[in-house]
Amino acid sequence: MLKLNVKNETSRLRAVVLGTAVSNGPTPKLEEAYDPKSYLHIKAGTYPIEADMVNEMESVAKIFEKYDVKVYRPELIKDCNQIFARDIAFVIDDVFVKANILPERENELDAIQYLIDTIDPKKVIRPPEEVHIEGGDVMLCNDYIFIGTYRGDDYSDYIVARTNQAGVDYITQQFPHKKIKSFDLNKSQTNPYDNALHLDCCFQPIGTNKAILHKEGFRDETEYEWLLNYFGKENCFIITKEEMFNMNSNIFSISEDVIISEKNFTRLNTWLREKGFTVEEVPYAEIAKQEGLLRCSTMPLIRD
Repeated sequence: MLKLNVKNETSRLRAVVLGTAVSNGPTPKLEEAYDPKSYLHIKAGTYPIEADMVNEMESVAKIFEKYDVKVYRPELIKDCNQIFARDIAFVIDDVFVKANILPERENELDAIQYLIDTIDPKKVIRPPEEVHIEGGDVMLCNDYIFIGTYRGDDYSDYIVARTNQAGVDYITQQFPHKKIKSFDLNKSQTNPYDNALHLDCCFQPIGTNKAILHKEGFRDETEYEWLLNYFGKENCFIITKEEMFNMNSNIFSISEDVIISEKNFTRLNTWLREKGFTVEEVPYAEIAKQEGLLRCSTMPLIRD
């Protein structure tokens, strides 16, 4: 039996699901794009090719190996994008939560069923159909669970709005011992510079008391201010629109002092090193073209 344990984003990682870019399928048609960034690259003819993305993901797998982290990969589905393991499920404490993802992605969950079968069935939950929630919107911070959502009345018009109020309520009910705080995010179907697809596109805790934040990702400035005060201004790295577009907040912590980051994030990586972090740099710019990065393609199962 696999005993799950995840209480925050930064404790020492022991086991993780890492997506795969193998048999990723052909470049989507424009009308098949789920998000404005993919749309932009499909249109420009710069959509990433499979071989490059496979190499990028293998560079992450090697770092996990270096730090002795047990890595699970999804079973292969032919011509299917299985990179973003974080969308399909997530772990809170010792509970495995299956996400209600876009219906056409349901088979991605089947591809990790072999793993789910090793978890105590009482610890595997699935929200009812009307509850929308994806792992990229769920951020654990010990006593707190931070959840990204979209509170606009036009929620159903946005394919880029992935977590609804019912999702926030569901987590609140399931985890009564936690403090739940939700954040209203800016969404745009057409402009990737204005679209916070998930909470981890504009915020992520790092280390023991620090965070990466993007002000314009939040629809309500007081919610951004709350985070700034919670972590302390001097402990926050504020990213620009350009850095948000390039997914600077979507890095991944192996421990409180080791972070996997994209090698082109010069300003961020310099700051992290100045703050005493070990930064393991990987190439991930091709995967970033699909509006997801390191946190999106990993799903932690066990942290110390």
